[in-house]
Amino acid sequence: MAIALRRALISSRSLSLLLRTSSLHSPHHSHFLSSPDLLNSSASHTAPNFPAINFIGDSRRGFAKGRKSKGDDDTNTVEIVDIGPSVKATAVSLMEAAVDSLSRELSKLRTGRASAGMLDHIIVETGGVKMPLSRLAVVSVIDSKTLSVTPYDPNALKELERAIVSSPLGLNPKVDGQRLIAPIPPLTKEHMQALCKVVTKSSEDVKQSIRRARQKALDAVKKAGASFPKDAAKRLEKEVDELTKKFIKSTEDMCKAKEKEIAAG
Repeated sequence: MAIALRRALISSRSLSLLLRTSSLHSPHHSHFLSSPDLLNSSASHTAPNFPAINFIGDSRRGFAKGRKSKGDDDTNTVEIVDIGPSVKATAVSLMEAAVDSLSRELSKLRTGRASAGMLDHIIVETGGVKMPLSRLAVVSVIDSKTLSVTPYDPNALKELERAIVSSPLGLNPKVDGQRLIAPIPPLTKEHMQALCKVVTKSSEDVKQSIRRARQKALDAVKKAGASFPKDAAKRLEKEVDELTKKFIKSTEDMCKAKEKEIAAG
């Protein structure tokens, strides 16, 4: 660039010297320069103002190709968002709700005594629609060994009876007018096994709910993408896995305790 500048300056000086020499040797030019009209005209008119040219500065800017301006990087900046607390809070809330639901379900199972909630998990199919028994009938306790099932619609009595008989509780209800009477048999070995099957099914359902909560948390981390640092994402995934193991263990312990209670009669 220095060589180019030096050559440009030399060329400019040579051109100026050539014009000055030419004006001195040409009579026409001499007469033209000495003309009073030209002098008067020059005096009466102000020299035009040409914009100043910063040749060196412009040349430097011209050579500065590919250089990024200060604001170029701002458009590519990715905002970092800490989604960890909200993702964990949501996962914990869902897992706790699943375990609480299991606790309510297990409390409905009998351990030698009749309970109004022990039939709530039974699904009844009526009119081609499957619904929980609790939405179709009122279950009440007659005594410690007998349940009464009164349907809202008497026409659903047969479907209710069929659903109770096919449940793993080992009950054999009898029609009594517009209601069913369900004696609670002693807890034989077969009955205990039937109740334990209910406990196992409830346990598996809750575990699936806990795993769905885990997957939902991992999907949220994946969706965050570049806005959430990779190291933080790995730590969060590990914490969610630990929460999953904790709640699954709580579920298994709860079910083992209930099976032990059933076995004691």
